[in-house]
This record gives sequence, C-alpha cells and structure tokens, in this order.
Amino acid sequence: MPRDFDKDAYPEPPRQTPVVKKQTALPNPTTIITQVYYYTVDLPVTKFRDTIDSLRSKNKQVYYHQRFRRVPDLTECEEGDFPCYYEAEMQWKRDYKVAREIVKVMQERVGACYQREGKSHVQNCAKEMQQFDEVAKNFEVCYADLGAHASARKCLMKQKERMMAAQAQSS
Repeated sequence: MPRDFDKDAYPEPPRQTPVVKKQTALPNPTTIITQVYYYTVDLPVTKFRDTIDSLRSKNKQVYYHQRFRRVPDLTECEEGDFPCYYEAEMQWKRDYKVAREIVKVMQERVGACYQREGKSHVQNCAKEMQQFDEVAKNFEVCYADLGAHASARKCLMKQKERMMAAQAQSS
C-alpha cells in the first residue's frame, strides 16, 4: 500500500473476532432439539447400520460377476420341454451378449492402438488387427444375418444350413 493512503477509506480489520455476548441465560432451543434428535434417532440408527455392515462384511458376496450354470443346447432339449427351450434361449442370449462385448473390446483396442501409434499403425498394430479380424469373423459366422429378432432357434437353423452347404460342397 502507498504511504499516504486514507485510513478512513480502508480501515484495518479487527485483530480478534469479537465474542458474542449472550442475551439470556437459557440455552438455545435449536441446540437442544438437535441433540435430542441425534441421541434418540441418529445414533441408534447409525449403530444398528454399522452392526449390520460388520456382519455382512464377514460373509461378503461379489455382486458384479454373476455366474450362470451352462444349460443344455436347443439340440439337447426333449421335444415339448418348454422350460428347457426357455433356458437354452436365455443361454444363447448371454452367449450373444458376451460375443458382442468381445468384439467391442477388440475394436476399442485396435482404435487405441491406431491412436497411440499414429502414422506407423500399419506395422505396429498388426497383431491387434489380426486378433480383431479373427474375432469379427467368428462373430459373423455365428450371429450375422439373423435379423433384429435373433433367437437360438434361428441361429441353430443357420448353423444347420451352413453345415449342409459344406457337406454338399465336399461331395
């Protein structure tokens, strides 16, 4: 600050915070209500939750990886066994989702490699590209041309037609 500043225009802040003097001897009702709420509601609920959490932590289950048992294929189901048909359909849908995610992951890896390598991506990303081509080809063989309403039955018929075509070609 300059030496000739106006002390009235820019007063110095007080050195200590002034102490608020109580007007009454009675305690603040807000403090009383807060303390009553804390000890009657908040503290017991918190203790109960902590106790439950400590019991749960001893036998903790992993929720983010649900494992399904493998069920029979549609070809292994007895005729007219509708629960087996349903289980096979759900198994096929899970397999389809897994295969689709594998293709997405490989596509992301190839994109990251292209981004990382820049102009020399052709030689440096050959392994990733070859893996992606293999995964995409396998996905296309299994699930391509099934349409929007793909199902295990359609996929099985596609596989059957492919096998018959290969057999006709070989003979």
